[in-house]
Amino acid sequence: MSNDSLTVLDHGEPIAISFADILKYHGRSFIGGAAHGFKAMQRAFPLLCADGRPERYEVTIATAFPGPGGRDAIEMATRSVTGGRYTVDLDLGGADVIESPRGRYFFRFAYRGASVDVTVRPGVVRAEFIELARRGATTPEDKERLEWLKQDMADRLMSLPAEEAYDAAPSAAS
Repeated sequence: MSNDSLTVLDHGEPIAISFADILKYHGRSFIGGAAHGFKAMQRAFPLLCADGRPERYEVTIATAFPGPGGRDAIEMATRSVTGGRYTVDLDLGGADVIESPRGRYFFRFAYRGASVDVTVRPGVVRAEFIELARRGATTPEDKERLEWLKQDMADRLMSLPAEEAYDAAPSAAS
């Protein structure tokens, strides 16, 4: 699997989805979050089924990451938001999971009885991004810096194999 694509099945038919496709759906407002959602799926899918191509309508997601970029990336690939199989629970993941601006970088993917927890690795998210996103970009300089940090995060995530960006472990809830 390449760094910039993943494949899901739609009633047995493969659909290759690139990060560029995700951005066509989501846009660029939360490009870093979109990259997180994409990389989390790339990490989880091979652990959920032998060929790494789950049936999109059978994937369920529980996450502590409430960002719209991650949500949209996962929705485009799995249709889980529309299908009622996507939930946000800010209590998931525990204190050892790296915090996002409004939650944690924690995703639980479930598929056909298998479940895996996926968490971002240390060093992937810049502390400056978290601080500025939480504080809010109020000046033109802050807004410009925040946009740069979002793009930088997306670029760095997309340059990494999913295994280097995200850890994964069988879910305690499975």
